[in-house]
Amino acid sequence: MTVPVLGRRSLNRAYLARQLLLERHAMPVLDALEHLVGLQAQAPAPPYLGLWSRLDGFAFDDLAGALERRDAVRLILMRGTIHLVSARDAAIRALVQPLLTRAIAPALTAHLPDALDAARAFFAEAPRTDKEVRELIAGRWPDRDAAELARAVRYTLPLVQTPPRGLWGKSGLARHTTLDTWLDAEPPAPTIDALVLRYLGAFGPASVRDVQQWSGLTDLGEIVARLAPGLREFRDEDGRVLYDLPDAPRPDADTPAPVRLVPEFDNLTLSHADRARVVSDAHRREIFTVNGIIRATLLVDGFVHGRWKLEHKNGTATVTIHPFAPIPDEQAVADEAGRLASAAHPKADVRVEIAG
Repeated sequence: MTVPVLGRRSLNRAYLARQLLLERHAMPVLDALEHLVGLQAQAPAPPYLGLWSRLDGFAFDDLAGALERRDAVRLILMRGTIHLVSARDAAIRALVQPLLTRAIAPALTAHLPDALDAARAFFAEAPRTDKEVRELIAGRWPDRDAAELARAVRYTLPLVQTPPRGLWGKSGLARHTTLDTWLDAEPPAPTIDALVLRYLGAFGPASVRDVQQWSGLTDLGEIVARLAPGLREFRDEDGRVLYDLPDAPRPDADTPAPVRLVPEFDNLTLSHADRARVVSDAHRREIFTVNGIIRATLLVDGFVHGRWKLEHKNGTATVTIHPFAPIPDEQAVADEAGRLASAAHPKADVRVEIAG
């Protein structure tokens, strides 16, 4: 039987549908986080802006409240980066441990068990900053590199960033405690098979390399091969094999896609080895900086068409748009940007500037 070929626009529309960006959805915050398998969150603001672009009626306090109630947490997960996930999905941390273990220098392993015991007791007393953990280690093992040993502790223990870090409109040092301390017990870990299937639900159709790019894990070909009898198989225009859930949405390539503002570090631009379904190679270089920043992107007709930035100063919220090409409907972009600024800073005056 001939394997169907999905063109770039077909993959784009499928991806936008999975990412809740083809239309806004009336979905509770925790349900959205679990559908998306979390949102990358090394900066506090992007998850709020990302959910605003995806959910109908999203209120910024909804996400802040989930963090304060410990229904959602921030911790190191996919690709070794901070993600904001539901408390249940914090259990994914166990699956990505091999990725983090590879980053620990072998020379530290002799001292690591004792350092972990000391750190666990330290975190149980109160949430701690990285500096406090380094000072603890330096005091116990003055002959070791305290920064490297503290890093090994951070990569071995499942640590949660505690509020007020991560709350909209508030600031604070990044303080951590262990996942089981914060939630009273660690949730049961899912299987790697279940994680791959959830990836396909939120990011598919996708290749084995795509799953590995998103997760940071390697050697997933055997897992996908085991799941393949229950999946749909496609090919892209370059002949790559793609897998998908049988009943997942795959809208027509001509389905209209609305203007969307996607924040910095969003999963949309990070979660495939081949990102042509949403951003061209030329534009990719415009949004991925040499120092690891992934800029906020403007979507026009479903594809990255520019970058944008939100600033709040002296009672004014300003969204500045830098298009990579002429915008077919500047008013639609200005309206969306104005709504986002008003939602993020409801008491501010709003300005939208589209650079020439």
